[in-house]
Amino acid sequence: MKINPISVTELNMYVKQRVAEDEYLNSVFVKGEISNFKHHYTGHMYFTLKDENSLIKCVMFKTSTATLNFVPKDGMKVLVLGSVGVYERDGVYQIYCKAMQEDGMGNLYTAFEELKKKLSDEGLFDEAHKKLIPFMPKIIGVLTSNTGAVIRDIINVSTRRNPNVYIRLLPVPVQGEGAGIKIAKAIKLMNDKKLADVIIVARGGGSLEDLWPFNEEVVARAIYESELPVISAVGHETDFTIADFVADLRAPTPSAAAELAVADVEDLEYSINLCQRRLKMALKRKTEVMRLRYEKCMSSRVYQEPLERINDYYLEIERMLKVLENSSIKKVKDSRIGATKLIAKLDALSPLKTLTRGYTLAEVDGKVVTKAEQMKKDTEFDLNFQDGKVHAKVL
Repeated sequence: MKINPISVTELNMYVKQRVAEDEYLNSVFVKGEISNFKHHYTGHMYFTLKDENSLIKCVMFKTSTATLNFVPKDGMKVLVLGSVGVYERDGVYQIYCKAMQEDGMGNLYTAFEELKKKLSDEGLFDEAHKKLIPFMPKIIGVLTSNTGAVIRDIINVSTRRNPNVYIRLLPVPVQGEGAGIKIAKAIKLMNDKKLADVIIVARGGGSLEDLWPFNEEVVARAIYESELPVISAVGHETDFTIADFVADLRAPTPSAAAELAVADVEDLEYSINLCQRRLKMALKRKTEVMRLRYEKCMSSRVYQEPLERINDYYLEIERMLKVLENSSIKKVKDSRIGATKLIAKLDALSPLKTLTRGYTLAEVDGKVVTKAEQMKKDTEFDLNFQDGKVHAKVL
């Protein structure tokens, strides 16, 4: 008996039809934890719903997302109402969600928030501990998988911006059990051996579980204790890990990390050339100003006839000396006239002048007698005449 084969499409269409005919699958109410969540630019939401043992793909179209009163995230526990259907192109079955509500946070998300709060309280996220990224590092240390697009993107961007930069890759597992410990050891090795000027810790996007090694405390403390600056480039722009908060700089993507770590030599060359042109123009203007000042100085009378100014000073000095001499002579003359007048006044008041007119001056013990009562009987005294002195006694 010959059996005619059917195509894959026919098989998928058959399964899809059978699933659609099942009334139980047309309306299911499922609880689980969100993983691999993606919010498409069209407005549709794609994610995986999982529990401890299984997972199932889910899609929620834009027409249904309008009823949500929260923003779904990886790690959230939710309740989903929808129908199970088959996507015949890929041959997979999934839940087409019509409504969704929160059922608490998943264990990973809760652990993430608890560790984040703990490390934040300890000060591991403080800006004061952040180190500056070197402006022109010679060696870029990269901690990521040695396969995949991440290291190729970093190499391509870095060498394009600066062909002389050296990329030192230290391969580490970026997901799975034990990856966090190996990443922490690699960071310590980079520091102990001084293998780089700056470290980039990187991996591509993924679910919360995939990124979990970068949420482990051992990695956070290794980054915090690193003497070398660390750039965290884990996941996509919307993904945040504990490593991002502890690192000295967070890059939205591995390519962006390379751009932040490596200066563009073409931009630097342009800036240097621009500065050179500005310096030459400034120097030219300064030289022109100095030349004009020099010409102005050289054309002045001081430089044309230098002795003229000196001669003017000589004439001024001679004039001032003449004025000073005349003033001195006049001062001496006036002083002599004043002295003569004072001498004449003094001479007129002198007792000796009185004696020349026939008067005498009586003195007792060298003191002038001014009253008769001073002359007692038998008092001896001197009489001063113009030409001498006579000793006498009162009778």
